[in-house]
Amino acid sequence: MAKTPSFKLTKAHVPWLKLGIHLGALLPLLITYYQAFNDQLGGDPVTALIHFTGLGAFKLLLLSLLITPLARQFKQGLLINVRRLLGLYSFSYAFAHLASYVLFDLQLDWSLLLSEIVKRPYITVGFVAWIILFCLTLTSNKKAQRNLGQRWQKLHNWVYLAVGLVALHFLWSVKSDVIEPLIYILLTLSLLLYRRGKLKRWVKNRINNTQISKK
Repeated sequence: MAKTPSFKLTKAHVPWLKLGIHLGALLPLLITYYQAFNDQLGGDPVTALIHFTGLGAFKLLLLSLLITPLARQFKQGLLINVRRLLGLYSFSYAFAHLASYVLFDLQLDWSLLLSEIVKRPYITVGFVAWIILFCLTLTSNKKAQRNLGQRWQKLHNWVYLAVGLVALHFLWSVKSDVIEPLIYILLTLSLLLYRRGKLKRWVKNRINNTQISKK
């Protein structure tokens, strides 16, 4: 018999939880950019800034995927109310990651950006993941959910591909010490294995749709 949790999240707690997420996501980002513009990020502030925003996007994406297992395990259904917010902040960090790379590393050289996307596999997979997260962010509101109907869930299942690509992007971007990206890859695999049934159905549907379109 399942035990009743000693603490039960209520609707009154949700705004405070969201406030904690706002502060926990925004303050480190603002502080890091402040440090970058005031030469307080060491000898290579651009690399430090790009690494911080990229890893922050990855962490927040993993946290958004962790919400469902936590809600089910501890019987805290209201936790689902913060999943979208974590996803939005994940893309905010991803946007800052790409913007920092284009502004400070490439100096707004758009032709060089295109060349990097084509020639460097780790940037290719990272950019594909960014595009997926961008599409999910644009359609994360309730109006888009109503308009898309059943297609909305199919679209948002692409988050599983995105998180896999982000993990691969992180691994390929590291030149020497791979311990940290491997830890994040294990966390990613754990969250995907938790959803293995759903993933099997999603892959099967994608294969079936591909076969139908070829006929």
